[in-house]
Formats: sequence, C-alpha cells, structure tokens
Amino acid sequence: MDLQGLNDQQKQAVLSEAPSLLVLAGAGSGKTRVLTQRIAYLIQEKGVAPWQVLAFTFTNKAAGEMKDRVARALGRPVDSLWIGTFHSICSRLLRREIVHLGYASNFTIYDAGDQASLVKQILKQGHMEDQGMSPRAILSAISLLKNRGIPVEEALDRAENPVDLLVARVYRAYEGAKKKTMPWTSTT
Repeated sequence: MDLQGLNDQQKQAVLSEAPSLLVLAGAGSGKTRVLTQRIAYLIQEKGVAPWQVLAFTFTNKAAGEMKDRVARALGRPVDSLWIGTFHSICSRLLRREIVHLGYASNFTIYDAGDQASLVKQILKQGHMEDQGMSPRAILSAISLLKNRGIPVEEALDRAENPVDLLVARVYRAYEGAKKKTMPWTSTT
C-alpha cells in the first residue's frame, strides 16, 4: 500500500480502524486521494469486499473519478463498489429492491417538470384547469398531505372546501397516473 504523498492527518484517516469515516475538508485538500486510498486499503489490506463499501460524493464526475482511482490503486476493475451521489445510490437501491413492492425495476423518476406536466394533464383531462390553483401549488399541497401520511381516500374524506377537494381529486388522479406509467412485475 503506497501512502507516499499523504500528510500525517491523511495517513491517519486512511489507516483508521473506525468502521465508518467522515472526511471533511476544503477544496483541493486531498479528500478524494484520502478516500480512494482508504477504500483500496480496506479492500486490499483488511479483506473488505468491494460491495461492502459505500461512498457518497456530490457529483457523478467525482464518483467516476473515485472509482477510477480505486481501480488503479487495486490494479483491477471495481464495478461492485457503491460510490456515487446520494440520488444515484438511492436509485440503484430502489431498482434492486423495488420488486418486493410489486413493481418492475425499469421505473422512471419524475423531476419537478415531469410532475408539473402530469398535474397540468390531469387538470386538463378533468376540466379542472380553471379552478385557480397552479400545478406547482397543487403539487405542494399533495406533498404536504404525503408528508403527513394522509392517503388519497382520507384526503377526499377530509376535504372541507373546494380547494381541498380539488387537491384531493388531483392527488387521486396523480397517484393513479403514476402507477399506470410504472409497469407491474409479473406475479409468480
């Protein structure tokens, strides 16, 4: 294991016996070098399996760079490493595990624009576009309901005024439309 070029603090981080490690330092301070050397050290010297390593970065570019550096340090491919952005790691986990919820792994993740487009489509199809609420406001209200753990049917039952009823109706159509675009796995 080549630790040349690392200062004392960096060496300490690479060789730490702690089960997890947070490296917090400014730009250009050698964080990527420390993390890649630590990952290589854990795999090469401590017998950690590559699939047991989880490293989060802020960009896909940084994740690719880290994987490349670890592969060079080990002298072999490291495709099974879990290095990526928060979103890419979570997407990978969802795609691997979502079959347990009865969905196929080829789902689509909607961004804010996709969500607004779907709500606009629902409003238009239901002839509700002139109700005075923007798609973003409706999405915000739906998000609030979801964050409070209120399912569609309960939202419909609780609706006390035209705005609540509009939101609940769009919520029901929104959830239904998402499920239609998400293929179900075959039952076995």
